[in-house]
Amino acid sequence: MLETSSRLLSLLALLQTRPAWTGAELAERLEVTTRTIRNDIDRLRELGYPVDATRGPAGHYQLGVGAKLPPLLLDDEEAVAVAVGLRTGAGVAGMAESSARALTKLEQVLPHRLRRQVNAIHSTMEKGPDNTGSNVQDPEVDPAVLTAIAACIRDEHYLRFDYEIPSGVPIRGPGSGRASDLPILVEPYRLVSWQRYWYLVARDEADAWRTYRVDWMSLRMATGRRYEPRPMPGDDYTDFVLRDVATTGWKVHARITVFAPAQEVLSRIHAAVGVVESVDDNTSVLVTGADSLEIVAVYIGMLGLDFHVDGPPELVQHLQTIGNRYLRAIN
Repeated sequence: MLETSSRLLSLLALLQTRPAWTGAELAERLEVTTRTIRNDIDRLRELGYPVDATRGPAGHYQLGVGAKLPPLLLDDEEAVAVAVGLRTGAGVAGMAESSARALTKLEQVLPHRLRRQVNAIHSTMEKGPDNTGSNVQDPEVDPAVLTAIAACIRDEHYLRFDYEIPSGVPIRGPGSGRASDLPILVEPYRLVSWQRYWYLVARDEADAWRTYRVDWMSLRMATGRRYEPRPMPGDDYTDFVLRDVATTGWKVHARITVFAPAQEVLSRIHAAVGVVESVDDNTSVLVTGADSLEIVAVYIGMLGLDFHVDGPPELVQHLQTIGNRYLRAIN
């Protein structure tokens, strides 16, 4: 049986998990009598927590609306989720200051163990530009995996994991993680959230920088081995992920020569569409990708600039098809 103080905190936690509880349900969960529950409810009221009670056959208890906010009681997964949400909110226009204040308050009330986990997430995470037009369901990522990766980055420990790329997903290029029959061992440096996905930026055993989709990772037992950190020059982890995914991480990839300065192209596209490389004062290259030829064609059409498609051949053929369709529409 819980001591009175611990039981009161547990009672508060239960009352916050759903709108209403019967006395019998609370008594069963806390392994006490209904009379003890009534006494504990009275103690909470004396401490200033508004608890409403409804009598009768449908009687129940619920937290009321009051001036005092009950203590924030989070388990490990909830703490990670809140930290990620607040860190992400800091990148939304108008929410940076309020998100930072909320995260500071959260850190002040969390116990040391959870504070270390939250701080690890906060200090190792970066966020790429949003694409608010996407309606694709986000892949599920286990909060425990994010926490473990963030802890390894914080403590500068090697990370070992299995990596399985789903069939039908073309992953190519020097920067991308690949499936392997053997566990992968890396020096982890940063977690980056972009385009609905989480990516780990790490240095592999061949001393090459790579990106790994977190939802494709299965962590092995912690190594506990420290590495000597050698950060990426300029700390451009987010830019590295954007470039790597633009060239290797989509089902369709394209390299478009645009007959306009890079700054002009950048002013006409969403930052999540791709990466623009300058060639000279009047020419640039757009490296982009998407899950279909149709979407890439839309990106190009929205530029409003002259261009030449360097590849792939399937995209050239698709543009010929829709180009002829448009010509027939006006003839």
